[in-house]
Amino acid sequence: MKKAFHRIFIFILIIIGIAAFLFFGIYGYNYYLTSNEERFFHELHKSLKPSGVIGHGLGIIGSLMMIIGVSSYMLRKRVRRFIRLGLLKHWLEMHIFLCSVGPILVLYHTAFKFGGIVAVSFWSMIAVVISGIIGRFIYIQIPRSIQGQEYSLDELKSLNQDYTDRLKVDFGIDDILIGKLEHFRNIQIHIRVNFFLISGLIIKDYFANKKLVGEIRRELISREIKSRNVKEIVKLCNSKLILSRRISLLHSVHIIFKYWHIIHLPFAIIMMIIMMVHVGVAVAFGYNWIF
Repeated sequence: MKKAFHRIFIFILIIIGIAAFLFFGIYGYNYYLTSNEERFFHELHKSLKPSGVIGHGLGIIGSLMMIIGVSSYMLRKRVRRFIRLGLLKHWLEMHIFLCSVGPILVLYHTAFKFGGIVAVSFWSMIAVVISGIIGRFIYIQIPRSIQGQEYSLDELKSLNQDYTDRLKVDFGIDDILIGKLEHFRNIQIHIRVNFFLISGLIIKDYFANKKLVGEIRRELISREIKSRNVKEIVKLCNSKLILSRRISLLHSVHIIFKYWHIIHLPFAIIMMIIMMVHVGVAVAFGYNWIF
């Protein structure tokens, strides 16, 4: 998938998610704000109630999106037969889309009214979504190849050195500028496992890197280097700084990611089991939607 097309694809997915959230929120705004006692008399009650044509349909579509999102990503990730079927990061992006929009539709399916065992499934779903967002943040801190395979520490150090060599050989960057980049490379390896500490370090480092890259860009322009080369050099410098940060945090991020799996997976299992029970009971009582 070409980079430009990929960006357009991601943009379309984001628009679909936002549009779904806004459309049903605006369409049923008055109904969702109506008290439970008065909803029966609302003109949209027959269509937006959990067993209504729209409400029931949203529940089915949302549930299918989550099931497909979870199962397809797990198959691609763990079954050897599918390992060459597309890039893992593209499967992850689709997993995130389906498991973000799916819960939104399920939320509207409930009409913001839930209790009993279904409430357990709902709050498990919320926990899965929130932990999924956190997991995505942690996941991107672990450098991976284009196929989604994690780099070893030796490979990361080699890649970091490759950035330095390209800056020196291809663009003739002197040791003064390289030294500014190496300052960040020498960050102490963090061994403390604290998600909030790691997040703070990443945010702080992001702004420090941005400031440094800006200084390097201005210095390159002052040396009257061609604009095309300036862009390439800045891109390499930025990649090198990001990689240096990720190497320094690699140990902590690995441990946090392991703990994240312990939290994320049980909530997902609970959600899916109760959702299946809920669907089974609904079908048993004759709630078959339009078919």
